[in-house]
Amino acid sequence: MSEAVAKPREPQETRTGRWLAERRLKMAIGIALVEGLVVAIEEDFSRWTVVVIAAPIIAFYVFAGRALDSDTWRQVSWIAATSQAIAVLFVILAFVLKILALVAVGIGAAAVLFLLLRDQPRSSEKT
Repeated sequence: MSEAVAKPREPQETRTGRWLAERRLKMAIGIALVEGLVVAIEEDFSRWTVVVIAAPIIAFYVFAGRALDSDTWRQVSWIAATSQAIAVLFVILAFVLKILALVAVGIGAAAVLFLLLRDQPRSSEKT
């Protein structure tokens, strides 16, 4: 006697879901760029604000968004999570570039100091 095993229901694709799926990467990048500009321009938003906002959105997609019955909302959750992941990558890149800039300034300052100390007139060379 064999029992029928219930298969998980495949989500139904919708017209809106297909439209979003075709454009989701462009939309996610666009949202991330706008968010990056807002963080760069506005003093009220910090890089940590981006990380704090991104964490629950990405977690929602990972734990619930992929299993949504609605194709449209599944695509929306993917777009939201991806845009936040890209925004966090921008934050990490800005942090790394800031550190690299500080290191470059430090190396430049050390080189200038070395050249200045090396070029001091010696007391025996008085005219």
